[in-house]
Amino acid sequence: MKFTAILAASTILAGAAVAQDVDKTGWPSSFTVGTASQGGTYFAYGSGWANLVAKELGLTGGGEVTGGPMQNMALVHTGEAAFGMTTMGPAAESLAGTNPIAPGLEMTQACAMFPMYQTPFSVTALASSGIETVADIPAGAKIGFGPAGSTSDTYFPRMMDTLGVQYERRNGGWTDLGGQLQDGLLDVIAFAAGVPVPAVSQLEVQTDVNIIEFTEEEQAKLLEEFPVSEFAIKASTYTTLEADARSVSMWNFSIANCDLPESFVKAAVDVVMSDNERMTGIHKAAASTLPENWDKNKVLKWHPGAAAWFKENANADIPDDMIYGN
Repeated sequence: MKFTAILAASTILAGAAVAQDVDKTGWPSSFTVGTASQGGTYFAYGSGWANLVAKELGLTGGGEVTGGPMQNMALVHTGEAAFGMTTMGPAAESLAGTNPIAPGLEMTQACAMFPMYQTPFSVTALASSGIETVADIPAGAKIGFGPAGSTSDTYFPRMMDTLGVQYERRNGGWTDLGGQLQDGLLDVIAFAAGVPVPAVSQLEVQTDVNIIEFTEEEQAKLLEEFPVSEFAIKASTYTTLEADARSVSMWNFSIANCDLPESFVKAAVDVVMSDNERMTGIHKAAASTLPENWDKNKVLKWHPGAAAWFKENANADIPDDMIYGN
């Protein structure tokens, strides 16, 4: 597997903020974080925390553009990427050996690192289309579901099926799909990404859009059929919204290759989790990147270094059988 693009890595001089007495045996001199396509939240959030960790630990590091959660699970499992980002649904499928990238391979070398945020599932159309509800989406509509293999592409088509929408499926990066919507090549974009989604925010500046919420009945159907929870996209998220928009969401976690040194992963987690204001400066979705959300991981085994940090700093009651190597 090859990355489709590389975000310029940050090379930082030694003398970073990590304590000098930390055992750095086995630490890599550089690392990458698997994110997703440009224009999506994963790219902005992941590249930001990669650069922050690189700076604070005195290493070379940066974000990699990838196909998203499914590919990130594969890249971290094989060690091609030290770190990555995934959602709980694709993580569960990858552990079970049903990741479409490598069917039959149980990706058990990807460990939980820290909670990131919830991924809402949201639908956007041009205001000029007249599409204001899911029921308004015409049969045969061209819908952009994000990069192939992403959380959005994995789950949103199934959700549309559940809601009775007939569509033509389109894939691509978030920025590209946003451009296609604006140019009339797509009828709808269905994004699963932390909010605000950069591509949607950009669209709002350039044209009038409708950000479509689910009805109570539609939300109930999705809650019954998929590993999601209730979510409301706050009105303050987008200038287009006049009120909170009903949605559903799935939790995202950062992941680390399970064989990385415990002290390295613990130090990286400390950089991210010890200063939430710094993280929200990277992306607003990081408002949920809080120590108390450690318990949202019900799927992945924890990296020992990450588990140690949360036990020491968040009083996390992580069962021994949920920590890798135990």
